[in-house]
Amino acid sequence: MSFLKRFPPPAEGLRHRQPDTEAVLAGRSLGAGTLYIAESRLSWLDNSGLGFSLDYPTISLHAISRDLSAYPWEHLYVMVNAKFEGEEEEDEDSDDDIEPIAEFRFVPSDKSALEAMFSAMCECQALHPDPEDEDSDNDYEGEEYDVEAHDGMEVDLAPVVAGQFEDAEVDH
Repeated sequence: MSFLKRFPPPAEGLRHRQPDTEAVLAGRSLGAGTLYIAESRLSWLDNSGLGFSLDYPTISLHAISRDLSAYPWEHLYVMVNAKFEGEEEEDEDSDDDIEPIAEFRFVPSDKSALEAMFSAMCECQALHPDPEDEDSDNDYEGEEYDVEAHDGMEVDLAPVVAGQFEDAEVDH
């Protein structure tokens, strides 16, 4: 696959190194290699020195997958907002506004390493917050709630929860 490049393994900020880890992209094995979870990026290199790096802002999700009905081996699942050459093409009539998604699975030969891999990913991902989510607390666009005007108001929600909307009482 031509997106695989030759580069040196990360030396600085390395949080976890997992040798003998198979990389799988969109269901196709890229072979065994070493997964490097560094502060700057997530990298995987096969034994010949070919590999790829993923920038943390492009990683939208990572998790440990133990569901053997979804995939036959426990692994670190990583969803990336990008498309990689060699992936199976989606339906050509697909909506162009949909952001491309790639699914990587990192299957270590030592399954006991999954927790350490996940923890290192969490630590490194936290170092790279999504700039689009930075102001998520300030995104409210509706009317502001006036706490002072509603202070002391008690609402009996029991009838509402029970589906008796006409009998709901509001105490001021």
